[in-house]
Amino acid sequence: MVSAAEQLAANLNFSALGKAEELKKRIWFTLGALLVYRLGTYVPLPGIDPNVWEQVFKSQAGGILGMFNMFAGGGINRMAIFALNIMPYISASIIIQLLTTVSKQLEALKKEGEAGRKTINQYTRYLTVVLATAQAYGIAVGLQGAGNVVAEPGVFFLVSTTVTLTGGTMFLMWLGEQITSRGIGNGISLIILAGIVAELPAALAGMLELGRQGALSTGLILVVLVMAVAVIAFIVFVERAQRRLLIQYPKRQVGNKMFEGQTSHLPLKLNTSGVIPPIFASSLLLLPATIANFNTGTGPEWFQWIVTQFGHGRPLFLIFYIAMIVFFAFFYTAIVFNPTETADNLKKHGGFIPGIRPGERTAEYIDYVLSRITVVGAAYLAIVCLIPEVLISYASVPFYFGGTSLLIVVSVTMDTVAQVQGYLLAHQYEGLIKKSKLRGRRK
Repeated sequence: MVSAAEQLAANLNFSALGKAEELKKRIWFTLGALLVYRLGTYVPLPGIDPNVWEQVFKSQAGGILGMFNMFAGGGINRMAIFALNIMPYISASIIIQLLTTVSKQLEALKKEGEAGRKTINQYTRYLTVVLATAQAYGIAVGLQGAGNVVAEPGVFFLVSTTVTLTGGTMFLMWLGEQITSRGIGNGISLIILAGIVAELPAALAGMLELGRQGALSTGLILVVLVMAVAVIAFIVFVERAQRRLLIQYPKRQVGNKMFEGQTSHLPLKLNTSGVIPPIFASSLLLLPATIANFNTGTGPEWFQWIVTQFGHGRPLFLIFYIAMIVFFAFFYTAIVFNPTETADNLKKHGGFIPGIRPGERTAEYIDYVLSRITVVGAAYLAIVCLIPEVLISYASVPFYFGGTSLLIVVSVTMDTVAQVQGYLLAHQYEGLIKKSKLRGRRK
């Protein structure tokens, strides 16, 4: 016998989209919000010379500015009002998440439910303002010191630039929250996705132009395209992979009725840390090169030697890149998943893992399993991030999509498609209920 849920899933198709009015409204709202974001990345900061800044940016494109420009959808290259993008909010979220593990007050708020989450979100917004203000002021000072970029340097330029860039970040934070509540998908993630994907057509056109000029062979371009498809399929497979721990619940009596014991599963993702490890590793490794480029010819000799050895694509860079990805994969997994808390919750609800004593032993077992699947997850992140680096450094392929951006695009797309399917499934389910009620009335 096929259950009703399985029948709905089998009949689910996107042709039902035309009948789902609520879903269409959400999709149109999301597209409109993302269009507003894209328009903002083309509005330049007042008081700067775009041509001069473009020359300065080209000299720094291989460093950390190039990476964040990709996330900002070209906003840093054009030095737009959305140049900071949503990155201060993401940094604030990560910092608050880390503080939750060491602060008893924040940990208590986290356990309070909806009210506690609202308070933590408010703290995140306040910290976003602080981080955005500090970064905006740093950009303003950097622009003033970067040659003739600023037409009229001074206090007014510093204040106006700081206020404009901070306001841009806060507006994007608000826009992301609106997309999450009134649109489809996670608003913050979709804003980053839109920034990355928006520059993709120009990057593909540039690679094809190099092929036309003979700088890249046709065979190499085909190999890169096939490899990109294969890596995307690999990411989809691993991101959906789970290690399910069997959970059993004993028999229980409610009134005069005896309910049989139930079984469920505790899903452990293969990659619990998400895209955080590559972002942290890239930022820390590209920071010295960016500082050195801004201070060409200055600094101690040992610092210049380190910068040279950690140049993009150098063997030492790749070794430390992999090592830091593995480290942050374990570190961030330990932050976001607490085996002791999970074991306590199972014990409170009467659940247990067969053959494992509830409580401390269960926590140790969950930690044991999680540590081993994190090894596989860290290796997966290292492979995905290493392939583009090798192609860029040793095959001279102008790869626009690095490992981090590829992970973000695939993960966010999968999450958004899953939400769309969920809305369509709910719409079809409501339709079946209405039909069954009409049949009952006719009878």
